[in-house]
Amino acid sequence: MANFSEEADLDGAKQTVEIAASIVESAIQKLRGAIAEGESIDDHQVLAYDVAHSAAAVATARHALTTGTISLEDGLLACAFIADATSEIASKTIGRETLWGVKPNWQSAVQDFLTKYRSPHFLASLHDVTPQSHLDQEFELVAETFRKFGQEKIKPQAEHVHRTNSDVPEDVILGLAELGAFGLSVPEEYGGFATGGEHDYVGMVIATEELSRASLGIGGSLITRPEILARALVAGGTEDQKKDLLPKLATAEIMAAVAVTEPNFGSDVAGLSVTATPGDGGWYINGVKTWCTFAARADVLMLLARTNTDKGAGHRGLSLFVVPKPRGDAHGFLFTQNPSGNENFESPLSRPGSGNIGKLEGRPIDTIGYRGMHSYEVAFDNWWVDDSALVGGENGLGKGFYLQMQGFENGRLQTAARAVGVMQAALEAASDYAQNRVVFGSPIGDYQLTRAKIGRMKVILHATRLFAYEVARLMGKGEGAMEASMVKAYVCRAAEWVTREAMQIHGGMGYAEEFPVSRYFVDARVLSIFEGADETLALKVIARSLVAGPKNK
Repeated sequence: MANFSEEADLDGAKQTVEIAASIVESAIQKLRGAIAEGESIDDHQVLAYDVAHSAAAVATARHALTTGTISLEDGLLACAFIADATSEIASKTIGRETLWGVKPNWQSAVQDFLTKYRSPHFLASLHDVTPQSHLDQEFELVAETFRKFGQEKIKPQAEHVHRTNSDVPEDVILGLAELGAFGLSVPEEYGGFATGGEHDYVGMVIATEELSRASLGIGGSLITRPEILARALVAGGTEDQKKDLLPKLATAEIMAAVAVTEPNFGSDVAGLSVTATPGDGGWYINGVKTWCTFAARADVLMLLARTNTDKGAGHRGLSLFVVPKPRGDAHGFLFTQNPSGNENFESPLSRPGSGNIGKLEGRPIDTIGYRGMHSYEVAFDNWWVDDSALVGGENGLGKGFYLQMQGFENGRLQTAARAVGVMQAALEAASDYAQNRVVFGSPIGDYQLTRAKIGRMKVILHATRLFAYEVARLMGKGEGAMEASMVKAYVCRAAEWVTREAMQIHGGMGYAEEFPVSRYFVDARVLSIFEGADETLALKVIARSLVAGPKNK
């Protein structure tokens, strides 16, 4: 343990959290008042956005209070986080006090606490802390297992994949399959390891964090797509679909991609226009999906399509399909289906009937980071699937949106775990470089500014990691949907700061591809975009729920 002269003022921390919470509540009341007068949240987007992120900070701070009693170091880290989060909330209110419904200088009531725990000297002292995850023995074993695999099998290949924009190596997929990573959300009776409850959620968060620590592009996201499809199948698939598909997902015999977003419709799924039309004992799919990650390598696409062409049906006119396809590569793909006139077929490249040739084409979307997984624009032209592809069979018609949401329920929490993993990698890279880089006669790690930066990185990382674990436990009890949105919103933006400063500590070499810290920076940038863009998440989910009140959370 580092030698600290300070003590953790948890009473002061509690008072500070409560005052910060009251400021957020005041702004929520202002929004409620505006709505009562006939306005909407969209008339006050800036305030609603800031309130959503401030509420997320308060939720993280409240949990930090509970962990601050574990040890002196935990208490000091908690105090530092609470002071940091409160100061950020204060910065949002300056000049906008009337908008928030608060008095100027409201933070003066806890000024002594903020002064003490935002002190550069204090933050620099946290450079020497080694935050603990406080996992029990079972979960620590899970962490060690995936950490070892990530360091030995993923990390050595991560830079090559990033720089060459190549595919996820097959040995990584095979290795994760052997570890059982793809079966973490598949129930035991279907060949997986899920037993229900918090164990499944916490285990998934830990695995995702450790794999993302090695690489976001070829590690941290690999287990997400099979999980999304598995949860949707468990929620609404027929027994035959579960028996057929879940064991194959668990062993990586089939890999899945998710096709939901369209060029004109992202989070607003009620307007989706890709259609599935019945015919020849199955369905003909037409339209374009975009941002379909891992689509080339995947063996099946989890497709949300409109089966009721009446746009007035909205999301109730959507159904979910499991669409088989051949494997492609990173440079795009074009597959065709030839009408055979024979209903006894097995290949996705043939189909019954004598109509037009079906086409499935994927155009890669080049991105600055998150390489390896690859995203595609996927065009369906009379691509035919058997009736068995409709999740839930006839009972699944019109229920696609709800089944998709079942699949996505853990997506925001997993994205937070990815952010934690990327932050951990960036922190390690910054700490190592700071110890070895000598400037003006001393290692840059000896300078106060560097030490304060690294100290703040540890504060943010520790608080968000432990909050993510807590949200996983809540979700295992059937709760925590709101908290999952909050932790995703907060930690993904925090990851941008941590990776940026880690890159800055590297100086010129941080801008070069010679060091992996530049990859962490561009990878972190995607986290606030996917699994619910930050603005949509803040305005449409968090702010609306806060304004609606506890009964709707």
